[in-house]
Amino acid sequence: MAGPLAGLRIIEIAGIGPGPFCGMMLADHGAEVIRIERPGDGPGFAPGVSDDILARSRRSIMVDLKSPEGVAIIRDLCRDADGLIEGFRPGVMERLGLGPDALLQDNPRLVYGRMTGWGQEGPYAHTAGHDINYIALSGNLHTYGRAGQKPTPPANAVGDFGGGGMMLAFGMVSAILHARQSGQGQAIDCAMVDGAAVLASMIWSFYGNGNWRDERGANLLDTGAPFYDSYETADGKFIAIGPVEPQFYRELLRLVEATDLPSNHFDARTWPEMGASLDQLFRMRTREEWCALLEGSDACFAPVLSLAEAPLHPHNQQRGTFLHVDGKVQPAPAPRYTRTMTEEPRMSQVAGEDTEEVLASLGYEAADIADLQARGIVGG
Repeated sequence: MAGPLAGLRIIEIAGIGPGPFCGMMLADHGAEVIRIERPGDGPGFAPGVSDDILARSRRSIMVDLKSPEGVAIIRDLCRDADGLIEGFRPGVMERLGLGPDALLQDNPRLVYGRMTGWGQEGPYAHTAGHDINYIALSGNLHTYGRAGQKPTPPANAVGDFGGGGMMLAFGMVSAILHARQSGQGQAIDCAMVDGAAVLASMIWSFYGNGNWRDERGANLLDTGAPFYDSYETADGKFIAIGPVEPQFYRELLRLVEATDLPSNHFDARTWPEMGASLDQLFRMRTREEWCALLEGSDACFAPVLSLAEAPLHPHNQQRGTFLHVDGKVQPAPAPRYTRTMTEEPRMSQVAGEDTEEVLASLGYEAADIADLQARGIVGG
């Protein structure tokens, strides 16, 4: 593997959402990630052909974690690993005999990454939840939506991926750096409710300084300000503008030839009238016509592209923001590096396809592997 994390080995206990995203980020940037599938388990990277982008660029083995032999295999894998990622509820890995105390005893340098919604402790720790619940408790969901309307979740980007998987990936790399310097591994308690709260740090700063009203659709960045919003165009499509700084706002006014808009766009008293004027203005031309006028300027403009359109935009094409892998479009690894270049992602085809190879690398004899397969302890 190429990339800045080349040489790291991470063991990933298969799950859905944020855990696999963390594994994908580490694998995208060069770490060897071995994903442990459970026989007959799913969804996502389940037995059979897989097209799960979150599971790309891994080696995959299938192990029954509820058997003593399966537990022994995982412990063998972790003896020489830099890290492990798991996303079960608190206590599950301990009951399997694979908790951090056991694995850190085997490998004191191991970084044990725990991905949950509520965290390892607290009144909600053992209850079920999803992204929408975690961002609700963090205060984030309250800020998403228009004035007078109910909160609108931003799909599952903030809890699962920004506050969850990305936060755990950062924590894994940080703790691995510490382990390499000190020889001491540790467990990471990564909770999506905590991570979502951190992602809103700037909003908390505004709120604490009296510059953010604790209601939706009333502030600079939540559609309260009409110059930071999306607008429908003549052809029923949408564009987005965000000229917050005065010089960028002046550039927008100049290009659209809007003489009726206020020169001081921060005066909230003018926002309702300004929003109505901008709404009427942008409905006068198609999205393509607005692109012809505003793209490439400092008016802080972009077309609102659909999932089908985004990979076709010239900017995304020139940068290679999206890739075609096995005939399917997916985001390219990010960020980019000038020296430690990353490889193009590769998709695994069958869960457990690398079982024999990985076990052989641990010293298991072919006859022993065949016996484990015959008894359903491992797949492949």
